[in-house]
Amino acid sequence: MATSDRLDQLRQRSAPLDMSPREFREVGHLVVDRIAELLESLPDRPVTPAETPGTIREAMRASSQLPEDGIDAGALLDETTKLLFDHSLFNGHPRFLGYITSAPAPIGMLGDLLAAAVNPNVGAWPMAPMATEIEAQTVRWIAELIGYPVDSGGILVSGGNLANIVCFLTARAKKASWDLQSHGLDANPSGPLRVYASTEVHTWINKAMDISGLGTASLRWIQVDEESRMDLAALKAQLDKDAADGDQPFLVVGTASTVSTGAIDPLAEIASLCRERDLWFHVDGAYGAFAAAVPEAAELLVGMSEADSVAVDPHKWLYAPLEAGCALVRDPEALRSAFAHGAPYYHFGEMATNYFEYGLQNSRGFRALKVWLALRQVGRSGYVQMIRDDIDLAKALFDLLADYPEIEPMSQNLSITTFRYIPEDLLDRAETDPVRTYLDELNQEILARIERSGEIYLSNAIIQGRFALRICVVNFRTSLEDIEAFPEIVQRLGREAHRELRPDDWS
Repeated sequence: MATSDRLDQLRQRSAPLDMSPREFREVGHLVVDRIAELLESLPDRPVTPAETPGTIREAMRASSQLPEDGIDAGALLDETTKLLFDHSLFNGHPRFLGYITSAPAPIGMLGDLLAAAVNPNVGAWPMAPMATEIEAQTVRWIAELIGYPVDSGGILVSGGNLANIVCFLTARAKKASWDLQSHGLDANPSGPLRVYASTEVHTWINKAMDISGLGTASLRWIQVDEESRMDLAALKAQLDKDAADGDQPFLVVGTASTVSTGAIDPLAEIASLCRERDLWFHVDGAYGAFAAAVPEAAELLVGMSEADSVAVDPHKWLYAPLEAGCALVRDPEALRSAFAHGAPYYHFGEMATNYFEYGLQNSRGFRALKVWLALRQVGRSGYVQMIRDDIDLAKALFDLLADYPEIEPMSQNLSITTFRYIPEDLLDRAETDPVRTYLDELNQEILARIERSGEIYLSNAIIQGRFALRICVVNFRTSLEDIEAFPEIVQRLGREAHRELRPDDWS
């Protein structure tokens, strides 16, 4: 039993991690001031310091041992903001146009702080009553924004991978003709389950095939047309072949904007085919689905509203800070029954949502708040404006490239534009060997130099076997001035690289 002195200490307990309200206010103001200074200085900073892992580890003294004693919270946060601000890639920079990761909305930053202050576990309603209802409303608003049924089921997850996987597992449970939860895949009385997706689908599908127990050999890769859209005739032929072989097709994945080029599969036609053959139709709309809110882009996504499930990423085109993905399922009970192992929960005579029954997590953070706040701050009209601006800026770059003979525009879909640099002396033989191979190597080198420069940040794509440079605009800070700077930078660095890399024996 504790001594009386020890009991006195516990009665007046002071934990090392705690802060007085005054101290919290002081260091909190310090952090907010530093963040505000960062946001103000972003346009003048390099997009990335392009440092090596060794440089980063040295800056943070990565090899040091766990300290025995702590340090002042204010000094610690001051030091940490400097480390992060001096040694990070800034996806909030107006010239970050590389990956499909958006600039984070400031209200989302504050939302994460507010969510952490309450610290609800949004796995069970009693542990997070308000947070649970905010998440449910957020899911409904996301569905409404993209034209999906508002009475669908849904859950916020970490991102596109998990959103797609949650929908995948729901489809597997719903379409299994036996008690899958109780007896597993070995009890399948029919032929092996088969999944269909285009060769351009995101790599989440490989993970889903693996963890679902189906195995990647059960995935049927469907060829794409010249615009990187799923070939419907090839899909029908593969379905017919598998059915004839005694296999059990159950899921077709359509892509609402591929990562590389922004191509959109023929969703309406796929939806019709899936209804005809009683297949689950899932749409990976992690990036492109939100374009359905923009009237002039919505026609590209016709058919998505007919899907059995859709995956979207608020941390892409809703500009939420990471992490925020969302799985939407037309039949709410199909989603719940895929993960629940008990009866629905009622609280005060009303059915309450326990999100641990709708996905893989029991303990869940309050991801919805930052999304909910932003949706309320700007409304539908604000998002339509920002998404439209992003699309128009990508189109503006594609059009602008016509004024630069050394830069070949290659594709343009939604807010993704791809292109490659071709030196002036190679324009007339760009598709000949060995020039074609050299151009791939040259553009890879240009991409590396662009990153090292810190002036802009791009990524790459493979377009019909050719290495391309790629921009994706999901950035509310990007302006036409930033877009207009791109070709000059690419051309300058391209000419420098070509002078150094061009083989001496070429005439």
